[in-house]
Amino acid sequence: MLMHTISKKKITEFTGLIGNTPMVKLRKIAAACQADIYAKLEMYNPGGSIKDRLALSLIEAAEKQGKLKPGGTVIEVTSGNTGIAVAMICALKNYRNIIVMSDKNSEEKQNMMRLYGAELVLTPHTVPPEDPRSNYSVAERLAMEIPDSVYLDQYNNPANIDCHYCTTAPEIWEQMAGDIDCIVAGAGTGGTISGIGRFFKEKNSATKIIGVDPEGSMLEHLYRTGQVIPSQHYEVEGIGSDKVVRALDMTVLDDMITVSDRESFMLGRQITLAEGIFCGGSSGSVLAAAYKAIEKYNIKGNVVIILADSGDRYLSKMYSDKWMKSMGYL
Repeated sequence: MLMHTISKKKITEFTGLIGNTPMVKLRKIAAACQADIYAKLEMYNPGGSIKDRLALSLIEAAEKQGKLKPGGTVIEVTSGNTGIAVAMICALKNYRNIIVMSDKNSEEKQNMMRLYGAELVLTPHTVPPEDPRSNYSVAERLAMEIPDSVYLDQYNNPANIDCHYCTTAPEIWEQMAGDIDCIVAGAGTGGTISGIGRFFKEKNSATKIIGVDPEGSMLEHLYRTGQVIPSQHYEVEGIGSDKVVRALDMTVLDDMITVSDRESFMLGRQITLAEGIFCGGSSGSVLAAAYKAIEKYNIKGNVVIILADSGDRYLSKMYSDKWMKSMGYL
């Protein structure tokens, strides 16, 4: 009988699959663009989004600080992707997991979290942050009530910025051999654009760092004026905020560009159709903002955009013609 031996050099820990995502050039959809646009495909993380990096970083930071111990409970507020990633890591590490999220987020995201064993607490998307029914208030209350629990608080946790400074940004630098004129990424918690921005401002301060905010969010207004205004409802998920977040370092931004829901969803669908990259709505937001930045700053070199997640979690929304028509986008 022929015996086969397993080469342990080819086997990795599951968490070792997080990061080192591919970079591709957008050829068809950006053919008429004066700049070359490259997309970093974060949906290639095992949990399907860039938030895998964040979840692993936040949970391991809590473990190292002694806040999270075996048998403990992890609590987090999310628009979906962080919740999926946290639930995945908690399943791996045997932690109880409670996810607090708005009821506007897709059923696909909710179902994925439940399949990983997460307990979901849905909150009304119409209430302001200070309302006791809001995501943030509910998560803080649960963390006080549940023994041996940790509220990760991605919106204000410095480990959010650190994980992108230490992983995402160096990967981009290496993949592009440092030849980058502009980087465009969505701003929600702010960790992605802040970590990448800090890294590149140290490496090459001439690289423009552009944050993307959905129309209705208050971040772009805060960036321009320093003033906080009430947010309005928007449909795109994963970017934007209704309150000031400490994981967003606006000092590393060169600009923040707003994009409408319709632009986001239509361009996201076009990326899928033209490039074969099955992406979410915020990917459409980022490409729309990249087009605007290229025109505004007359960029003719290399532009990198961050495509944060996969379209499989939006089948009932942006990839449903029925839903798109009901919202007036088609």
